[in-house]
Amino acid sequence: MNDTKSKPALPDRFSGNPRSPHHIAEIFEYEVGIRFNGKERFDVEEYCISEGWVKVAAHKALDRRGNPLLVMKKGTVEAFYR
Repeated sequence: MNDTKSKPALPDRFSGNPRSPHHIAEIFEYEVGIRFNGKERFDVEEYCISEGWVKVAAHKALDRRGNPLLVMKKGTVEAFYR
């Protein structure tokens, strides 16, 4: 059971939405964690490490296309493989 496949490098900007240009499908083969301001978050939809922001869903609010309404929060962002 040798794993010869290496994990892809985590990008600076990543989105979980498949319609986004920042979506990379092969990253979803592995479990990725996001640490925002020193605490691990499990509800992050999109992040940018260099600009220091994450986008999270705003509870039950939906946009006009039926997608979750996203709220941007600024701070220190770290992405890692679990």
